[in-house]
Amino acid sequence: MTEKEKMLAGQLYQASDPELLEERLRARKLLHKLNHSDPEDMSFRKEILNALFGKVGANFWVEPPFFCDYGSNISVGDDVFFNFNCVILDVVSVSFGDRVLVAPNVQFYPATHPIDSKTRGELWEYGKEIQVGSDVWIGGGSIICPGVKIGNRSIIGAGSVVTKDVPEGVIVAGNPARVIRELEK
Repeated sequence: MTEKEKMLAGQLYQASDPELLEERLRARKLLHKLNHSDPEDMSFRKEILNALFGKVGANFWVEPPFFCDYGSNISVGDDVFFNFNCVILDVVSVSFGDRVLVAPNVQFYPATHPIDSKTRGELWEYGKEIQVGSDVWIGGGSIICPGVKIGNRSIIGAGSVVTKDVPEGVIVAGNPARVIRELEK
């Protein structure tokens, strides 16, 4: 397997692989264009988003600045909005359903490192996919950790650190985030 194939499969891989370095450079160039674009040039911004992301639904919008590793491993549904300073370390799939609202300074961290210090010291890493359902609202400054799945209609309170899956139709908050209450259907 190539390092990219290992990365996408969630296995240990070397991020210093030349193919991965080239793909991250491509993303950085597109991000530079997006993050320095004219706020009135909506068509140019949409063009960049379509080139950067793996899948883009209708009415997807990002408020720059935005940061990611590859972009190509991110898929978004319809009517999705990312506010200022969103970070997605998309070494594996990060997917968003429809009608997702992401507040400022939200960070998605599917990338992780081995617990074993020797392996970690050799700069190995891996990823665990993150899935965000539809009709989800993620409050400002939240961190979504590796492998988390957020159920449809759920709300993540501002400043939360989400370390475990979030069921459908609940409000979670805190560090670590825990269910505060269920939402009405």
